[in-house]
Amino acid sequence: MEEFSQILNYVAYLLPAIVVGVVAYYFFKGHTANEEGRRRYLIQKEAQNKILPARLQAYERLSLLMERIDPNKLLIRVKPFDDEIEKYEMLLIKNIEQEFDHNVTQQIYVSPECWNLINAAKNATIHVIRQAAMHEKDNDADALREYLLRNFMDEVTPSQKALAYIKKEVSELF
Repeated sequence: MEEFSQILNYVAYLLPAIVVGVVAYYFFKGHTANEEGRRRYLIQKEAQNKILPARLQAYERLSLLMERIDPNKLLIRVKPFDDEIEKYEMLLIKNIEQEFDHNVTQQIYVSPECWNLINAAKNATIHVIRQAAMHEKDNDADALREYLLRNFMDEVTPSQKALAYIKKEVSELF
């Protein structure tokens, strides 16, 4: 009986120590998880502060791209050197492709949806220029230019649609 009482005394002394140990373990586990979360938040915040200017610059460059390949502005900026429609068509398409190629690296800073819309705007603009050149094949380059300008005067261009999406995406950053 004395042994049982001695074992009961040991358990009575050990039980509070075990309870304190378990409580301390869960407290420190929670504290470590909280500290790790705080560190991750601070690292993410620091990274965000560094990457945000680069993302904004990418959106600026892509906005400029959309403005430069907008048919209304492109046709005013790029004048025909020759009366041949094919040469003017190729000049316009070459200008669009060069602008696009110059900004292709900006895709890593924007969402895939935004990049796909920008790519689609470029392709749609090229498609419209090619169709207009086929429509006006019996005329000269100035007639093609005039036809395209008339077509897009009252219409929302693919570039304007993409630019609106870019603006929407930038507004979501803030």
